Amino acid sequence: MPNVGPWEIILLLLLALLLFGAKRLPEIGRSMGRGLREFKDSVSGKDADDEPAELPVTTTPAETPARERDTVS
Repeated sequence: MPNVGPWEIILLLLLALLLFGAKRLPEIGRSMGRGLREFKDSVSGKDADDEPAELPVTTTPAETPARERDTVS
């Protein structure tokens, strides 16, 4: 099987640029990356449902001292 060299890769990238245009190439790459990530997760047995849900952290604002409340307008 022949090896794919740098010139062949450049030729394929230029061909993809001509076929899809500069605007669609990032979208295509992004969707391929998502698909590959989903495939890897399904093969490894990971699921978004398997992960424990994180509890939201709620904080209450600290009370300001009486002196600061009186001076703040």
